[in-house]
Amino acid sequence: MLAAPSAWVMGLPPANLLAPWLKQQLGEDGPVELVAQRPVAGGCSHRAWQLELADGRQWFLKGNGAEALPLLLAEAEGLRALARWARPPLLVPEPLGVGLLAGQALLLLPWLVLGGASSPNGVDGDGWFGVGAGLAALHRASAEAGASEDRFGWSRDNVIGSSPQLNRWDINWARFFVDCRLAPQLRWAAQQGRPQRGAQQLLELVPHWLGGHQVQPALVHGDLWSGNAALLAGGGGALVDPAVYWGDREVDLAMAQLFGGFPQAFFAGYASSWPLEPGSQERVALYNLYHLLNHANLFGGSYGAQAQSSIDSLLSR
Repeated sequence: MLAAPSAWVMGLPPANLLAPWLKQQLGEDGPVELVAQRPVAGGCSHRAWQLELADGRQWFLKGNGAEALPLLLAEAEGLRALARWARPPLLVPEPLGVGLLAGQALLLLPWLVLGGASSPNGVDGDGWFGVGAGLAALHRASAEAGASEDRFGWSRDNVIGSSPQLNRWDINWARFFVDCRLAPQLRWAAQQGRPQRGAQQLLELVPHWLGGHQVQPALVHGDLWSGNAALLAGGGGALVDPAVYWGDREVDLAMAQLFGGFPQAFFAGYASSWPLEPGSQERVALYNLYHLLNHANLFGGSYGAQAQSSIDSLLSR
């Protein structure tokens, strides 16, 4: 299983090493002149920079200590998988390079210019409608292609945020969600001395709650909170920082309601392209419990109480 990286304080490798690495990753024939390296804020697990070349081209570089290379490799794999099924107006940036340089793990991505015109209330309804419709198209195309061979899971463990995310292949969605999503997080909480009341009863009931829910495996983003999606200045939108696997498409729509949530136009756009199955709203709390537990294990604070409240509510149904 992948391990989360330790706190990292190193800067970029020196330009005389970084420029040749960029040349190699980009497949350039001529020289690559790096003229600017600007720190970019926003990440909690890695550091990031905007790189600018002498010809004006710009790239996004994410970095961490060498021990974080498996995390960046998993992220790159997830981005490539999503990009395979994404179509305009939805964009998933494809990695241009990933590897080690001067003892540091680096992931090179296209630079995305974020923006999008906003309505008077601060929300670009048309833009978010398109992102929602684009996600539905991605889900549907991947599901109908049958690339998962009717199994749930992923070919290797990856990460959810900076936490290990267990993946095994399973033909039973409820069993996969118990064994690879809820149970590992509940064990982690108990190991940290913060066990969740009713955990075992919850795990025993999940197969009953999901037993009648027929799920066609779709490639899901897996960590779809609002910070991992954005509108682009030229139109359309982008998804980043995935925790991909083959699962119930409803998990993405459930998380999109968590931690501030997406604009309503996003959900309307999704429904216009591929409506969810009846009873989907009843599964939101169960699916989002995974993320509440993960945040409780990572950050503590009020997340543990929120997770316990969610478990209590689910058990009282």
